[in-house]
Amino acid sequence: MSKLQILEDYFGHSGFRPLQEEVVDAILAQQDVLMILPTGGGKSLCYQLPTLLMDGVTVVVSPLLALMHDQVTALKANGISAAMLSSMQTQEESHQIESELKAGRIKLLYVAPERLLNPYFLGFLEQLSINFFVIDEAHCVSEWGHEFREHYRGLSLLKERFPQTPIAAFTATATKVVEEDIAANLRLHAPKRVRGSLFRSNLTVQAQHRIKDGRDQLLEFLKSHQNSAGIIYTLSRKQTESVAHFLQTKGIEAHAYHAGLSTEEKNRTYKAFVEDKVQIVVATIAFGMGIDKSNIRFVVHLSLPKTLENYYQEIGRAGRDGLDSETLLLFSAQDIVQQKSFIEALPDTPYKQHAFDKLDAMVRFANSESCRHQSIAAYFDDRIEACGEKCDNCTATEIQRVDITEASRKLLSSIYRTGQNFGLHYIIDVLRGSREQRVLQNAHDKITVYGIGEEFSRNQWLTIGDKLLELGAVELGEFKVYRLTPFGVEVLKGAHTIEIKKERLSMQKAAPKRRVTFFDDYDAELFDKLRDLRAEIAEVNGIPPYIVFSDKTLKDLSAKKPVSKEEMLEVHGIGEVKYERYGEAFLTLLQEQ
Repeated sequence: MSKLQILEDYFGHSGFRPLQEEVVDAILAQQDVLMILPTGGGKSLCYQLPTLLMDGVTVVVSPLLALMHDQVTALKANGISAAMLSSMQTQEESHQIESELKAGRIKLLYVAPERLLNPYFLGFLEQLSINFFVIDEAHCVSEWGHEFREHYRGLSLLKERFPQTPIAAFTATATKVVEEDIAANLRLHAPKRVRGSLFRSNLTVQAQHRIKDGRDQLLEFLKSHQNSAGIIYTLSRKQTESVAHFLQTKGIEAHAYHAGLSTEEKNRTYKAFVEDKVQIVVATIAFGMGIDKSNIRFVVHLSLPKTLENYYQEIGRAGRDGLDSETLLLFSAQDIVQQKSFIEALPDTPYKQHAFDKLDAMVRFANSESCRHQSIAAYFDDRIEACGEKCDNCTATEIQRVDITEASRKLLSSIYRTGQNFGLHYIIDVLRGSREQRVLQNAHDKITVYGIGEEFSRNQWLTIGDKLLELGAVELGEFKVYRLTPFGVEVLKGAHTIEIKKERLSMQKAAPKRRVTFFDDYDAELFDKLRDLRAEIAEVNGIPPYIVFSDKTLKDLSAKKPVSKEEMLEVHGIGEVKYERYGEAFLTLLQEQ
């Protein structure tokens, strides 16, 4: 079979996406490969297809059991023999897979790096005919990346033990420094390097200063994503549970996911999410790396991620099927202080300064008023045009600013006159003339700044405090006590003008957004019927619905409405194998319409 025939029959595509064929050809030519391509760009196909044209088995190193399981399930649904060896299997099951490998009946074997470095397993691999190794999530190799894993560093021994076997390394994100580190550590020999554009044209990217805990902003955002799958990222385990509970009280089906839950509970939530039985997962970053669910329509961050690499990978989990999806980042200056405190706790090494630099880049991105997509691309040494309509900065009308110098001086003066020993909420109580018992006990109702800030609401003063923290006019001490910095003293003395975006201070409700929709060009009612049928078939087969057919395939079916096998095979994502397994049921439904 030719590579195009395999592409059509097994994967249901009539042509390659950009850069895929280049990598497939390099692997077929026995070259080492290093591919950097955004999530949703089609990296997996680049190594899954060529192995079908080669003798031997492909060994895929992957960091997460859930990801390996999803990939193996999807490959089997496409009629490709695949297996994983992990702690999830019994000894009997492992022996059975080893026997099938020796007999040459498996084309793709997925393993974790820990297993690959096991002396017994390395010895076992030497008995097999391996056509090439795949290192997935290859950024984990680099100490300069954002998810360094010690066992990945050990993969350098592959070239020692298997010097003639090519290696293909794949990742969604890598700066030039990380790219060089991956190539050097894996000892790649003159690798074919392929770097795709960072621009995800189907993703709308937004960032907003968080108002209080951000929950009102979150609810406003979710209004345009009813019945859609999404992930909400928080900074702590406790916050995942409280946000999930909050959403449940609003009638929104949401489950918490974090490392502190039992394995059984985590697996149950993960399974319910990929099977479309739970719409929203509220999670720490422990959830989602490599998640293979294609129809995630939105990703929300309720606090600032520590790096742009983390952020880009996490938002990349939305819209893997190519359909319009939306992302929202809510952040405050307190997030920055918290992230800096995490870094301060690290040992003094060159990595520590590197972590501060990465955080600074994340802060610049969040506060930026230029194209979001362009900013992300520039960080990864990619140059693109401004997106025009796929980020909040490009679609914003002219930004109006207001002078808050006088208000800033009032706030700074209140911090100073209360002895720089209190948190922001207390300072605001003093400013607004509160009769709180603590204020009266401290006799702060007698000082000159008491009650001089009644022109602003509590939320507006919190925003002004946040702005001063961003500018470095104040700093947070122990127990979140606010103190003046030398720059803050200069502001207090009238040496600087302070401005803020008008919309940020006005605390208006977010303007109603145009709902992200992809029902413009096909029959939405038919799409829902097809989706119900997909859920039934998935239930019977014990697999996630998106493995039967993706949302993109259902969209294409409800637009083209094929009435024969030949017409079905023209639909995106339906090849011979998928048609034989699931096509008849869908064809029957379509013929009845």
